[in-house]
Amino acid sequence: MVRLPSFLRDSGQIVPASGYTTTLTMVTAGAMAFLAVFALALSLSSGQLAQRWSDTLAQSATLRVSAPPSEIAAQTAVAVEILRTTPGVVSTRVLDIDEQRALLEPWFGPDLPVEQLALPRLIEIIEAPQGFDASGLRLRLASEAPGAILDDHTRWRRPLVQAAASLRGLAWVSVLLIAAAMAAMITLAAGFSLAANAQVIRVLRLVGARDRVIARAFVQRFTLGALIGALAGTAVGVLAFALLPVSGDTGFLTGLGFHGWGWATPLAIPPLAALIALVATKAAATRVLQKER
Repeated sequence: MVRLPSFLRDSGQIVPASGYTTTLTMVTAGAMAFLAVFALALSLSSGQLAQRWSDTLAQSATLRVSAPPSEIAAQTAVAVEILRTTPGVVSTRVLDIDEQRALLEPWFGPDLPVEQLALPRLIEIIEAPQGFDASGLRLRLASEAPGAILDDHTRWRRPLVQAAASLRGLAWVSVLLIAAAMAAMITLAAGFSLAANAQVIRVLRLVGARDRVIARAFVQRFTLGALIGALAGTAVGVLAFALLPVSGDTGFLTGLGFHGWGWATPLAIPPLAALIALVATKAAATRVLQKER
């Protein structure tokens, strides 16, 4: 049989079990723990998610060749030859008409007359892991194929990294706000419980009980309630995240959630909730008992 620590036992000998304040504490701790699981998951996974997107874009680049119809074939051939001799470029591929139509179809529909439009030629570039010298390649293209414009996806990667940092910061702010809200609710609940048991406190003082003993009894009751509520809320939150359709190799949300040792991080939520309850209840009890003297 599991035996509770001494600071969580026997609070019922002093604090009456009746009342809604303990239930309110458990419900509040459970709800806040549930929200903390999602905030923690967002904080841990936002960086990984953006890194995955950034790595995917970093492995490829695009070369756009814009020139008069009479010159575009020649400039495309020159650009392909330049890319073939560029260190760090693994392979190149010129997109055909059907591929360009597929790229434009979501915006213009399937009936767009691509053959009649003066569209630029697109060349897909696959990079080596070490990448290539984008500045040097742009200089060569400017001198030998002036109609070729290199897009190494830098402008796409930078916003992703910034968005990840913003998401991570917002997630940690959410965790702090959740902790502050939990502390405020538990403080209010403890204050109401102490006020409701004012007569019991007076009797305890008459029989010689010290204020620290009375305060410890309330701290035990509310800390245990917060621990039980946070355990339940954390379990429901982890289960909900485990059931979310965020796994797999495809999909926008792939990578969002806990991974590996990250699944162990929610285990820190119930002890932290109990610690918050302990500190908040102790502060409330000390303040109320001093006022009642």
